[in-house]
Amino acid sequence: MSNPKGDFIWYELLTTDADAAQRFYGDVVGWKASDSGQPGMDYRILDAGDGQAGGLMQINEQMPGAKPVWLGYVGVPDVDAAVTDWSAAGGSVQMPAMDIPNVGRIAMLADPDGVPLYVMRGASDASSTAFRVADARHVRWNEIAAKDDAAALGFYQARFGWEVVGAMPMGEMGDYHLLAANGVRMGALMRSPAGQEPRWMYYIGVGDIDAAIEQIKAGGGQVLNGPHQIPGGEYSLHARDPQGAAFALVGPRIAQP
Repeated sequence: MSNPKGDFIWYELLTTDADAAQRFYGDVVGWKASDSGQPGMDYRILDAGDGQAGGLMQINEQMPGAKPVWLGYVGVPDVDAAVTDWSAAGGSVQMPAMDIPNVGRIAMLADPDGVPLYVMRGASDASSTAFRVADARHVRWNEIAAKDDAAALGFYQARFGWEVVGAMPMGEMGDYHLLAANGVRMGALMRSPAGQEPRWMYYIGVGDIDAAIEQIKAGGGQVLNGPHQIPGGEYSLHARDPQGAAFALVGPRIAQP
């Protein structure tokens, strides 16, 4: 993919029931899914209607211990060099670099807190459409909670060149550090709240946050917290899908309560 180093270029849901997950996110977000055509693999492409938003993959016997989770992919020009650099800086390799025909070269890594992330060099020269900062049915925000926010900032800035473009005070939790990749504000880094494990959280855009809440409940998911109003007037929430993967939504409140 032609995106510069440090851009989020793909998102992927690993799940124990691909059919159920496809129905759930189709109702909540509005995605349509189609088979990727990868031989021997149940991998589905999630279509937002104006471009691809990510992928959905069935957990299989070749993934011992895997649990339902959303994973992000960050673009790098050289996957093997990124793996070497990541390991030298205190991260770990969860899945060695490998080539996927007609897709690209990928590796799954974990940061010093153990939080997983893919790095990828796409085979296509086209730009990824998965992350869109203002569009419904795409991931609009990437948020990481870390044990030590200062250490994590240094780690990710050195790996991907992300810039801190602002901060919001959060009391005892420190600052909510706003991040930009290649001049585009794309997410934030914060200190993990007490009792919460470090993690990435991906905020998917929806057209109506209250309608999405009703679909989450109707589909067997669970709203964990929210909706909370955020700067700019929209609302966000954290939720868990029926298979147990955590995700977040962001969007407007159309019908005021």
